[in-house]
Amino acid sequence: MSERRKLLIVGSGPAGLTAATYAARANLAPMVIEGIAAGGQLMLTTDVENYPGFPDGIMGPELMVKMREQAARFGAEFVTADADRVDLSAAPFGVWVGGDEHRADAIVITTGASARMLGLPAEQRLLGHGVSTCATCDGFFFRDKALAIVGGGDSAIEEALFLTKFATKVTLVHRRHELRASKIMQERAFANDKIDFLWNSVITDVNGDQQVESLDVRDVVTDETSKLDVGGLFVAIGHDPNTALFAGQLDLDENGYIVTEADSTRSSIEGVFAAGDVQDHVYRQAVTAAGSGCMAAIEAERWLEERAHAAATARA
Repeated sequence: MSERRKLLIVGSGPAGLTAATYAARANLAPMVIEGIAAGGQLMLTTDVENYPGFPDGIMGPELMVKMREQAARFGAEFVTADADRVDLSAAPFGVWVGGDEHRADAIVITTGASARMLGLPAEQRLLGHGVSTCATCDGFFFRDKALAIVGGGDSAIEEALFLTKFATKVTLVHRRHELRASKIMQERAFANDKIDFLWNSVITDVNGDQQVESLDVRDVVTDETSKLDVGGLFVAIGHDPNTALFAGQLDLDENGYIVTEADSTRSSIEGVFAAGDVQDHVYRQAVTAAGSGCMAAIEAERWLEERAHAAATARA
């Protein structure tokens, strides 16, 4: 077992790296189990223009490198590997990475969420080059283009409506003949003359060398195929929180997100905090993830201080 620490951070991204910076500056000497896919979803994005402090924008990977360097400057340590299992039954909590066991008095979980994808090879190749999973993040880059969005729930409709601010037309591709979205969201979409609907359809391929140029679409009823000329594809079929490690130990909601107290990052276990997309299924922005990472570090520091004070009082 490695040296027992005050704080372990499991996961990286804006939430984990912000938590690491705040915790390190508070002399908590945090260790960050950042994972093989360190940096989170911003490692898959190109230009980030809505993160405060970068008026000319910044590349997603570059922003993550800067955040990591900042945390390291104040003494945060990093393990670039995935956590295999955790033990949250009692403090000091345990996290295993390979054959190494790490123990800490408090843990901040920032393992994020993964966007569900269509599973097409070209989709991964063109991710960040016309394929996106976040209209709020990337819609501005698609001004005056015809766009497609795949999905049928509230999130897909919300993103389609948002994209009409920039696109010449938005085609919503849905495998069924009716939407799963709430009635009011459906009414808004049907009333918007910039939104077209391609019912009973699935996307079978994304075409383009450097940028998305068109989509291959198949009608699931007639089996007929067609080509849809678009300059971008937005995938809005949901997200899966990366919480498999914590199932059965922490309270999760019906969709697998970690449940935290209102206006707090406290989880169902004292001393365990959660920040970023692993507990936020509403905003899912880099800046809100960073903000909740800050909250988690401050709450962890205060919780550790309270425990230390209580222990000292008991000894006295």
